[in-house]
Amino acid sequence: MIRSYLLQAVGLALVSSSLVALSPAADNPTKLLAIGTPAPDFALPGVDGKTHTLADFKSAKWLLVVFTCNHCPTAQAYEQRIIDLHKDYKDKGVTLVAISPNDDAAVRLDELGYTDVSDSLADMKLRAKERDFQFPYLYDGEKQDVSRAYGVLATPQVLIFDAERKLRYVGRIDDSDVKTVTSHDTRNALDALLAGKPVPVETTRVFGCSTKWSDKREEARKWLEKAEAEEVKLTELDEAALTKLAKNDTDKLLVVNVWATWCGPCVAELPELVTINRMYRKRDFQMITISLDEPENKAAAQKVLTEKKVATTNYISAVGSKDKFADLLDKEWQGPVPFTLLIAPGGKVIYRKAGPLEPLTVKRAVVDYLGRTYAGRK
Repeated sequence: MIRSYLLQAVGLALVSSSLVALSPAADNPTKLLAIGTPAPDFALPGVDGKTHTLADFKSAKWLLVVFTCNHCPTAQAYEQRIIDLHKDYKDKGVTLVAISPNDDAAVRLDELGYTDVSDSLADMKLRAKERDFQFPYLYDGEKQDVSRAYGVLATPQVLIFDAERKLRYVGRIDDSDVKTVTSHDTRNALDALLAGKPVPVETTRVFGCSTKWSDKREEARKWLEKAEAEEVKLTELDEAALTKLAKNDTDKLLVVNVWATWCGPCVAELPELVTINRMYRKRDFQMITISLDEPENKAAAQKVLTEKKVATTNYISAVGSKDKFADLLDKEWQGPVPFTLLIAPGGKVIYRKAGPLEPLTVKRAVVDYLGRTYAGRK
């Protein structure tokens, strides 16, 4: 996935390596809010379980509204910078409010390849807790009226309003998420306003992931429909192949799940494995399942995998001894299934779990290894 640049001057967006015009539809704004515009009102649910309105922040001398989200690599690259903005300016009369504009139902699973959580309100709560956000984080994905009113082009995007709630700055936080920053645009604007001076540059171009408007739900549905129709294959795995697999002489991170049809928890967690595979398979990643069913029960294992839509690299063990299988795969494994391993290139095990899968833990391990941002990716 290639990062998106939203070019306000020409109304174009570079999204996923192809140049496309931003939709002129009324519900998809194509330009930034004009300087001097009053702050649109809002009433949005937050990760704290409360509904927040514009009036709740009436005592703030300056209101810094940051539109961001969970899944976008660029937005994640700016998370610490957003946290630092809050920390550095909260005692100077600046109140920061973060809002996610995205309809989480309009985000395809393969668009979540740089994150461990989606853009749902429930997952926003997970991200806010993990990153210890000390500012409101609000969800506008249900109706997106607020994001339309604020003219959100991409995440992250910043707007600064004065005490009268007139817009004084709109655009980016700074000029780069992958290189050395040369223009700290939001800080420059805040510093000027706090000093009683004109903002040096009132409007800047924004870059990041385009807003996921609800009209993309159909695209997400069709993508899922296509994924559900993928062919499911199951082949035998002998000692030589298992030895090679454990060494992982590929350039991909391997997630290996050992399961069996007679293991209830194994079968129950297969849909979670499907989700993880669909999220990360566009990256240097491969999902592998290995059934411990006897080879003569291959048809039963194939049936379960097919019913669960497990279109990963699927094997059934042809290694005669369970002890031999364990010794070849991971000597620390004591034998219970399900069993999940993350094997980095070169064969180093970076995660192992005997027993039911912990999906969020696995996703975090995967994305922490592969990288959450464009600058941090392997």
